[in-house]
Amino acid sequence: MEKVAYFDYCALVICILILASVISRRMTHGRVNRYYLATVIITFLTIIFDIWAITLDNLSAHNETLKYIVHSGYLFFHSLTIPLYITYLVALTDTWHVIRNHLFNTIVLPLPLIIISVLIVINAFNHKTFYLNDNFVYTRGEWFPLVYVAGFMYAVYGISYICYYKKLFRKSRFWALMSVFGLVTLATVFQMFYPRYPVEMFATTVGLLFITMLIQRPEENVDIITGLHKLTGYTADIKKGFSNGKHVHIILINIANFNSIRDMLGFDTTNDLLRLIAGKLAELNKKNKLHADLYYLDKGRFRFVIDSYYANDIEATASVINKALKRGVNIKHMDVNLIAHICIARCPEDFDNYETLMYFGERFSVDNDYTGEIVYAKYIFKKEQYDLHSNLDGIIENAITNKKFHVYYQPIYSIKEQRFNSAEALLRLVDDKFGFISPDIFIPAAEKSGAIHKIGAYVLDEVCSFIASDGFGKLGIDYIEINLSVAQCMHKELPELVLETLKRYDVSPDKINLEITETAASYSQNIMAENIGKLNDAGIEFSLDDYGTGYSNIQRVSTLPLKIVKLDRTFVNAEDNPKMFIVLENTIKMLKDMEMEIVAEGIETEQLLNKFADMQCEYIQGYYFSKPIPRDDFIAFVLKHNRA
Repeated sequence: MEKVAYFDYCALVICILILASVISRRMTHGRVNRYYLATVIITFLTIIFDIWAITLDNLSAHNETLKYIVHSGYLFFHSLTIPLYITYLVALTDTWHVIRNHLFNTIVLPLPLIIISVLIVINAFNHKTFYLNDNFVYTRGEWFPLVYVAGFMYAVYGISYICYYKKLFRKSRFWALMSVFGLVTLATVFQMFYPRYPVEMFATTVGLLFITMLIQRPEENVDIITGLHKLTGYTADIKKGFSNGKHVHIILINIANFNSIRDMLGFDTTNDLLRLIAGKLAELNKKNKLHADLYYLDKGRFRFVIDSYYANDIEATASVINKALKRGVNIKHMDVNLIAHICIARCPEDFDNYETLMYFGERFSVDNDYTGEIVYAKYIFKKEQYDLHSNLDGIIENAITNKKFHVYYQPIYSIKEQRFNSAEALLRLVDDKFGFISPDIFIPAAEKSGAIHKIGAYVLDEVCSFIASDGFGKLGIDYIEINLSVAQCMHKELPELVLETLKRYDVSPDKINLEITETAASYSQNIMAENIGKLNDAGIEFSLDDYGTGYSNIQRVSTLPLKIVKLDRTFVNAEDNPKMFIVLENTIKMLKDMEMEIVAEGIETEQLLNKFADMQCEYIQGYYFSKPIPRDDFIAFVLKHNRA
């Protein structure tokens, strides 16, 4: 009875399409891709040998030696398919360390394949596995069931492996991986009863097709510019490593001046630079046989992840990378200097969870000065700082709910009137667990989460309540300054909130002065201009805070309805820099010519007080007079000093 080869022909077409997809989508780098490619190639060879064997059988060829070679080749490659697929599963779950560390796994995995290989070799002598009958027809021998037993062992092991690490996969991926075993098992049973229809390889290729479509998707995990794994791949692999207890060493590379380089080189040349760096890292990995996984996250951040099994020379590897990046890069006849922060981290020794590692990876180059030397996470990571940042949203929400925010006031001295005529309202947060938390930390977090609007409403309410109190009327204070963040300035309901609060407490608009930062002033959004215009029309005046910390558009600043400009404390030490002092003098002259009043911030000595008074600054604010103090202390301070 002739066998039908149509299923194998279909399987061959599918396998060729899968191979074309693998190569065209550059799915040839990395252990997962390599094992998958090996599985597909072995499947392809199995199909070729199966078609060849069926053709010889159907033609009733009498070349006994050739038939034995072809059928043995088919049997060997077919038996190799499932073991290779299991190694692909191990690579996909990133659990080689589990295989290496357990004797049971190291014995069980190769044993069935060894059994099959032995059966094939000795079959040439005893013909117990298969033989050719008197009509030269392929016939299974009495030992052939051992081949099924070996295959069954692999199937059970593979299914158990996938189920054990099920939590690492989305549902669609889990079933795609299981489909190979399910389809092959069904096909094997079918072929046992209907040997005329060899459908095993067709079932195998259909299962591999599912994996190609649902799992082997380089667009999800490979950066198109560098060819390295990207952020999504890094996060998935790191989570996987923590989940399965893998020990890895990571070389974290953050190029601190990446934004400046991108602005200088432009988009295309910067991409060429990234490819060049990625190529150097890949070459180093290959040359030193590190078996590392390479990633490019974004914004000049590279990661070199090495299994602890291969990480004996991690310091030497990091040193080579550091030296190479220190030399800079020559691209398009330009020498580009790279400020590359390099840190060695161990997981889980230095970090016991994914979130901590990701936070550290973003922050270590920001929180630590560049020295040109390799640093170690275990020495520079401050867990309490991470705990604070990771819990900020909850801390802020708790502070709003349980009134943990407090408004402090810093007096502002009028040189002309020789008294404290105003103050700046400053927000303070003291958490039960973390203690005092700087506004520089919680304000940006509140802006990101949107809690800044609740905080702003709270500050406005507290200040208006204070102004409306009897105690305020005795102080002779003209107004209180209230800070507005960028997010508040661009909130369309800001004018309504401010005016409604003033009305509720019966506070005159001239009793508050709204401060916007230089950064906020540089924004050109229409909603911000409308908000400022509405509030100014209602009689509220504005100050520009932190002048000199950024790159203000002078034309933009000149169009804002500003009464006061507050010089940033960076101007305080201008006398130590002759050029900066010239900038300071001319800045003050320019602002005076624009008929704006000036506040000098950060004044801590009498010498500085006199210097800015001589330059005709109207107001002085700083620790020379007082730090920000609670409401009752502020009242006592002003009453005492203004009377004096």
